[in-house]
Amino acid sequence: MQFEKYPFEKLAALLDGLSPNSEYMPLSLTIGEPQFATPKFIQDELCKRSELLNKYPKTAGEEILHDAIKAFVSRRFGIELDDSELVLSFGTREVLFNFPQFLLFDKKSPTMAFTNPFYQIYEGAAIASRAKIKYLHLSEENGFKPIVDESLKDADLVIINSPNNPTAAVMDMRELQEWVKAALEYDFVLINDECYSEIYVDTPPPSLLEASKVVGNEKFKNILVVNSLSKRSSAPGLRSGFIAGDRKILEEYRRYRTYVGCASPLPLQYAAAAAWRDEEHVRENRDRYRKNFKIAREILGVDIPKATFYLWLEVGDDLAFTKMLYTRYNIKVLPGSFLGRQGVGSGYVRIALVYDENKTKEALMRIKRAQEER
Repeated sequence: MQFEKYPFEKLAALLDGLSPNSEYMPLSLTIGEPQFATPKFIQDELCKRSELLNKYPKTAGEEILHDAIKAFVSRRFGIELDDSELVLSFGTREVLFNFPQFLLFDKKSPTMAFTNPFYQIYEGAAIASRAKIKYLHLSEENGFKPIVDESLKDADLVIINSPNNPTAAVMDMRELQEWVKAALEYDFVLINDECYSEIYVDTPPPSLLEASKVVGNEKFKNILVVNSLSKRSSAPGLRSGFIAGDRKILEEYRRYRTYVGCASPLPLQYAAAAAWRDEEHVRENRDRYRKNFKIAREILGVDIPKATFYLWLEVGDDLAFTKMLYTRYNIKVLPGSFLGRQGVGSGYVRIALVYDENKTKEALMRIKRAQEER
């Protein structure tokens, strides 16, 4: 197997040998890792349950966590999941990597399609599955949203990502319905990576599960979603995620996962259950990111994205801009060309607005100066 270097490895190589301007405090806006403290009630629950470290956790997870996630899905999307329609995962990176291998194992010449630019784990999963890759190119011309067309009739698995990383584009209910219809017509399995569904500015983004219900696909045939606590609760270390939807697919996948060995430790499960049950801390998180986006609009003059905590900023030569920003202003951003293939993503940088207001303002002021100097 030959995997591409991860974007952060490519960034390290790009900046290797360059000296940042030491007059400025270093700021890294590269990774989608919230820089706010995990809420105290989550930490307290984790500490309180530490005595459970002497127990082996079940791969299937504890009932308390199942119930908390089902309650979240019900509150947020109006979907009442059956236990058979939900599988807990060790974050979503795990499931996004091993689910394609499970699903495509018996396919003679599998084809996997996913959005481009993309979260690189999609590509890694395709390579590990020996799948032919079809890119769903995202561009300004299509509003950074994947287009349904007849070329998908040969696909076995399609991954879309709304709200989108890195472009911050959000598909509306009508667009998601078209994808559900395509999955049924062409008979491919469709996953929406919904990890940024709770980081929105004004209107809550819809779920693919909702769209499935609207078009009459009540049993979620061919339809799956993944989601996690990482962004929602500033708790990536809890590694709490799930995949939900088509029960026939998930029945076999649940059995497969017993061999993977990704069971979450019990203290983490109890802390995660507390986080999934609470919405107040999520509203507070949204307020922080909303303020950051307002600062970005004031300083850079950009439109405020509907969701995620990213800016997808057009800069011309993304590699040259990244190096200039680092050497002159001691800021790291991620070149868009590292996140895409076939030239898609070039000319943009991804900026993660994951700091407090003061650091965000400082970073964006430096970026503005760098833009003016080009």
